[in-house]
Amino acid sequence: MKILLAVDDSECSREAVKQASAYFNPQTTQIKILHIVSPPYYSTPPQMARGYAPEMEEVEKNAAAEMEHFAEMLRGAGFAVDCAVETGEVRSMIIDFAANWGADLIVMGSRGYKGLSRLLLGSVAESVVRHAHCSVLVIREPTVTKSS
Repeated sequence: MKILLAVDDSECSREAVKQASAYFNPQTTQIKILHIVSPPYYSTPPQMARGYAPEMEEVEKNAAAEMEHFAEMLRGAGFAVDCAVETGEVRSMIIDFAANWGADLIVMGSRGYKGLSRLLLGSVAESVVRHAHCSVLVIREPTVTKSS
């Protein structure tokens, strides 16, 4: 089975890595960890594409380090893991990468925004679920319950 694990720097992504490690058999599963760097189009002139914006290189470097941490966790559990950092619009990049790589499943976290936040920010997970060519497993951030 080929699993595309779409991550960012959120707690939801850390939980998705943990769940992928727990749910799937390392002997029959190949995992590709994908992080999409989304350029700040709203504040960057068009000429500030990759290679022209030094701050994007720093973001990509940090993303690669975070993914390597996730990859080591999964390799420690016996999984075959590769990583990729891509730049572009997050929703379409995840969907296109999964299709081009031939993923059987996309695993990703969801922050669970509601109300106005969801309307303004949109839902990457919802868009991927609706448009992906394969199944999608959405992992929610674990809820912490307070004991009385």
